[in-house]
Amino acid sequence: MNQTKFLLPESEIPTHWYNVVADMPNKPAPVLGPDGQPISPDALSAIFVDSLIEQEVSAERWIPIPEPVREIYRLWRPAPLFRAHRLEAELGTPAR
Repeated sequence: MNQTKFLLPESEIPTHWYNVVADMPNKPAPVLGPDGQPISPDALSAIFVDSLIEQEVSAERWIPIPEPVREIYRLWRPAPLFRAHRLEAELGTPAR
């Protein structure tokens, strides 16, 4: 039987998030403001912290997880990781 539920030990807590945008052939459109124009990172800073804006506009494949977040992951993870076996089969993806 294939493992579906994963509870990671501290030594295996990820250090980076995967940014799917880096591998998308068609990049998503920028976030638009009320006027229908793309919002600049400076305008986003009114409602988001800088580190989140950097992640949102990044085209890098791997984004470092901030150390304060990793410290919280070491204490408690809100939910275990679940592998989507049925989604993998439906998509016919070689991803594992």
